[in-house]
Amino acid sequence: MTTNRRPPPLAFLCLVSVLCLLSSPSLASSAKRHYVVYLGGHNHGGSSATEADLQAVTDSHHDLLATHLGDMEKAKNAIRYSYTRHINGFTAVLDAEEAARIAKHPGVVSVFPDRMKKLHTTNSWDFMLLNKEIEIPSGKLIKVPSEIWKAARFGENVIIGNLDSGVWPESKSFNDKGYGPIPAKWKGLCENNTKIGVSCNRKLIGSRLYNKDNPRDMDGHGSHTLSTAGGNFVPGVDILSAAGGVAKGGAPRARVAAYKVCFVVEDGTSCADSDILAGFDAAIADGVDVLSVSLGSEDFADYSYLADGLAIGSFHAVRSGVVVVASAGNSGPVQGTVANFAPWIVTVGASTTDRNIDVHVELGNGDRLKGTALFQKPLPDHKQYKLASAADVKLPNATAEDAILCLPGTLDPTKAQGKILACLRGKTARVDKSRQAKNAGAIGVILCNDEASGIELVDDIHYVPTSHVVYKDGVKVFRYINGTKNPTAYIAPPVTTAAYTMAGDDESRKYPYQLESGTSMACPHVAGVAALVKAVHPDWSPSAVHSAIMTTARTRGNTGDKMNDLNEHESSSFGYGAGHIRPNRAIKPGLVYEVAAHEYLELLCSIGYNSSDMGELLEKGYKCPKKVKSVFDHNYPSFSVPNLGSGPVTFKRRVKNVGPPGVYAAEVKEPYGVAVKVVPDVLKFDKYGEEKSFKVMVAAKWKGAAKGYEFGGLTWTDGDHYVRSPIFVTDNLVIDQSNKIVGTY
Repeated sequence: MTTNRRPPPLAFLCLVSVLCLLSSPSLASSAKRHYVVYLGGHNHGGSSATEADLQAVTDSHHDLLATHLGDMEKAKNAIRYSYTRHINGFTAVLDAEEAARIAKHPGVVSVFPDRMKKLHTTNSWDFMLLNKEIEIPSGKLIKVPSEIWKAARFGENVIIGNLDSGVWPESKSFNDKGYGPIPAKWKGLCENNTKIGVSCNRKLIGSRLYNKDNPRDMDGHGSHTLSTAGGNFVPGVDILSAAGGVAKGGAPRARVAAYKVCFVVEDGTSCADSDILAGFDAAIADGVDVLSVSLGSEDFADYSYLADGLAIGSFHAVRSGVVVVASAGNSGPVQGTVANFAPWIVTVGASTTDRNIDVHVELGNGDRLKGTALFQKPLPDHKQYKLASAADVKLPNATAEDAILCLPGTLDPTKAQGKILACLRGKTARVDKSRQAKNAGAIGVILCNDEASGIELVDDIHYVPTSHVVYKDGVKVFRYINGTKNPTAYIAPPVTTAAYTMAGDDESRKYPYQLESGTSMACPHVAGVAALVKAVHPDWSPSAVHSAIMTTARTRGNTGDKMNDLNEHESSSFGYGAGHIRPNRAIKPGLVYEVAAHEYLELLCSIGYNSSDMGELLEKGYKCPKKVKSVFDHNYPSFSVPNLGSGPVTFKRRVKNVGPPGVYAAEVKEPYGVAVKVVPDVLKFDKYGEEKSFKVMVAAKWKGAAKGYEFGGLTWTDGDHYVRSPIFVTDNLVIDQSNKIVGTY
């Protein structure tokens, strides 16, 4: 729940902005539960606050709650967390009526239930050209560091924090050999309150724990993301003799810190808003430079920026100069499924790389299909084994629809024994399907994509020999099974054309390094690049780093061809946002779109949040301007027109020169049916740090233009730098009965 004055949010789709309005949540039942009471910011200086300052804040929280509960002792017992450093607020056990009363207090910004969020390499950095292969006079090919690695000294002494599931400190990725003293700016600590706690060093300089658990990573997710962002060089890594190479993070000489805000529960791993806020509050005070956050909500029905712990925490971090990078979620490619779209967050989607771990399937009819996967023990003999659709080996009480997905409790061991099963992707984890097959006595799995998954393949480590195949090849498999009296198949061993946990309940799947996919893993890649940019430009603001990464991205693949989506259709900004990052370009973007903290507040004012909502976010007594800026004038590095049919739109923007003096000309790729004019279309910069303003006018070329989604771009270039921003235009909106925009679905 929130207060009743919640206005609609502005949703930024990955790196392209999309306007949508969502309804306000209602009161929950009267049962006791955790609520976050958000009071805004502090006046005590954050990191410079004394213990007396912090205690005064805690006391004020007790006093406020006691006035509503009627007893100081009850108030102290009800409070779980007091956020005392940068974020002002507390989490307490309340019922809905108590929460509603507190929400009416004049000093309270918002009150909302403690919602749960979900957790969303050796080769990927080579793919992004952080290692370059050159030929030396002897003819031998060697790899040398890229320009950004050399300029950033591999991210030396930049501090990367990770809000995730903890850390496995013994991983070689966190070895501190050759590291100097911990940077003086670090104010954090290493919590080691259990027998299996975490021991920090000069590489892994901090570890904090929230909730009642231990700080170790029992899930693997946190170790993987942290090492991807800032893991040390670890040569000779492979997984089951595949995917060999040197494991490393994007900023391999950075210092790293783990904030365990996610915990293993019965149905997976969950992360509470209350813990996330506590993690942000500590990380800001500890002195991190970059925060990597691979988690988020996938339910936006009741969304409000002021009722989202991640949006609130990241705002305070960005206000304090911390770059926050977060994952976009894995619910796509359906529209309206992007998580973490607050404009102050660098939101990251996932892409593919050029490395394949091939696992071929040989069907009895002679067809040879190429899939991917990893597994420990290959099939004992290169011969044909019995093949069956999982739907044909179902238990009597299971449906064929559930069995073909290889769901738990659907497979009959008497029918599956000794066979290779064809399972359909969906509903449960990919690797759990091979687990269920193994439990039923099957010797292998062909994991077939459904149509929505298209060509997306993931090289998971499976419990039995497995090949994960694309949709069209899966169709071939099931067609062969259904059209053949005694179908057979053979699954060949994996052939190759990052850090993990050693915890778990299956000895056959404990590996110090692992291959994982999705936006959770894409996020720390961008966090690592952000750390490199900060190392080269320590004075740059979070928005400047954000802009540099975004405007230097490319919209073509590594072969120079246009990017495709999972169904092999040409992709668009809905699929790739601003594009695929190019780290070496990000340190020399030429121009950046910079945003001051108060401008984010002005943006919120422009979409309906009022002064009382935000009065404590930035400073005491903040007031929305009497003349509110147009939402189109926020200095974000993309241009979005969600309702072209209402008439021409004008954007106001400014760019800051972060390179040598120069003259930049505007190059426009117009969306189909749309006219775009830039005024002025030439910008001359005489010095570093100089800012220039311009306007972008967008209008339909004919009536009914942009009924669908149309995409284009604006690029400022001086011949050496190319500063590109996406342009998105549509006239296809969903309108509710009050004529408010509720989406672009």
